[in-house]
Amino acid sequence: MKDEDIDTSDIPPLSEDFWVKAQLRLPEDIVTVKVEIDAETFAWFQSQGETTPEQMSVALKIYAQANQAFSSSITKAG
Repeated sequence: MKDEDIDTSDIPPLSEDFWVKAQLRLPEDIVTVKVEIDAETFAWFQSQGETTPEQMSVALKIYAQANQAFSSSITKAG
């Protein structure tokens, strides 16, 4: 499914107040690893600001959680 195929019409927009209060939460147990990624992806993360490593960590966590939830739903259905 592509992003443009997702119906988000029932989701209200986030207010300015939400973004003022929003905080980046990082895990307490940090493991340092060496990961090779393509230059274009790294450049995009760098263009997002000075928190490149933190943003990459959050992106990986979101990906892992999404795949864990997906795997769990397949197990329950199967």
